[in-house]
Amino acid sequence: MTSEHIKSEFRNLQLHICEALEKIDGLALFQEDSWTREEGGGGFTRTILNGNILEKGGVAFSAVEGPVSEAMKKQLGMEGNAFFASGVSIVLHPFHPHHPIIHMNVRYFELDNGTYWFGGGIDLTPHYINEQAARLFHQGLKKLCNQYHIDFYSKFKPWADTYFHLPHRGESRGIGGIFFDHLDENCGLEKSKIFEFCLELGRLFPILYRQQIDFNTVITATEAELAWQASRRSRYVEFNLLHDRGTKFGIYSGGRTESILMSMPPMAKWEYNVDPTPNSEEAKTTELLKKVIDWV
Repeated sequence: MTSEHIKSEFRNLQLHICEALEKIDGLALFQEDSWTREEGGGGFTRTILNGNILEKGGVAFSAVEGPVSEAMKKQLGMEGNAFFASGVSIVLHPFHPHHPIIHMNVRYFELDNGTYWFGGGIDLTPHYINEQAARLFHQGLKKLCNQYHIDFYSKFKPWADTYFHLPHRGESRGIGGIFFDHLDENCGLEKSKIFEFCLELGRLFPILYRQQIDFNTVITATEAELAWQASRRSRYVEFNLLHDRGTKFGIYSGGRTESILMSMPPMAKWEYNVDPTPNSEEAKTTELLKKVIDWV
């Protein structure tokens, strides 16, 4: 399995996901722009705006290569002289506060010394947590994981709980999902099966999001709900800028800034010392974000 094959399949995955999301939204279409990286490689960034459901979304594909820079060695702890990396990254920000933010990425990385690994994950960030919808999301992920390795969900779910955490806030970004990194043959699967798992996770992504959208019958949002949405979006920004490894890799590897930061919400607000009313839906969501929950 060559790097060119991986690159081609990830590009096909990007196109498949965009087509499925256009059907879910029912109004807006993705626009695409291409970019190149001076040191080698490039990608295609596809964005969707002001749809029926999606206020802003991005599905990015990249395949980059080149020398391992001193910044990469220092900031990312890499060894080797040259690298190749490819993957697909997705973030969707819906209009309605009762539709969740969702993120997914799958990626492959190899060094010229023969080291390789796969990484990725998917997590759901509801502005308002619906416990039944959260269980439905995790059930879908566990079912997929079990098809490849009986231990995957039990390992990847806690990994996501740890990763998608804002230590400076003492809370989770959302209800988690699964997260994995540096997967190679030592995980119990050969390289081609790990890649197949990554692709299947990508194909599952729009199915899971469709379930979330269909689960919540929405009515016109109140001003209070929109204000809460803007506050929760600010937490999303904080995580991506302060803690997200993908953002750091993109910046320190000389990636395209517009594509790296496409994950940011279209609008967010930081209001001082937001304190939800006791027993409100906002307070219930805050309490659930303070806990590690076994959703299945």
